[in-house]
Amino acid sequence: MGKVGIFVGSSSGVTMGAAEALKKHFKGADLINMEEDYDGLEQFEEYDVLLIGSSTWGQGDPQRDWVDPLYEMKNDEPDYSGKKVAFFGAGDQKSHGEEFVSALGDFHDLFKKLGAEVGFGYRSVEGYDFKHSEAVREGKFCGLPIDDVNQEELTEERVSTWAAQVKREMGL
Repeated sequence: MGKVGIFVGSSSGVTMGAAEALKKHFKGADLINMEEDYDGLEQFEEYDVLLIGSSTWGQGDPQRDWVDPLYEMKNDEPDYSGKKVAFFGAGDQKSHGEEFVSALGDFHDLFKKLGAEVGFGYRSVEGYDFKHSEAVREGKFCGLPIDDVNQEELTEERVSTWAAQVKREMGL
């Protein structure tokens, strides 16, 4: 298995909880808290596989600890060719169903533009009740949506199933 980095920004702890569970599924993976452990864009270069986690806020915005790194990526345009990337994050499909986990779509598009392979971990929209999401590609989420506000009882199984799917799709 290539070296796995789990990069996560979390405000309320839901996305961090998912990241910690993923670390158990991806033995030897490093967990990088974007607030405390992130040092710069070159940190992404250390990994073959990137699991990118962020909650969605406001009008589909990523979690605040991602704002500067995303700005740098857009300006510096690092080459992420050869990196395999999958996305996960928290949202609230009832109260914020008009932009449910939309930040994942922004991450997907940016990493794809920067040369990364991003077609991993797509999940069905079935079982979710939302109005709109920028994270939907061809009828599927381009990553793992987590909703601990409305479906907390499904989170553990969703994370476990998604981890197995990503490992299988990436050949890990």
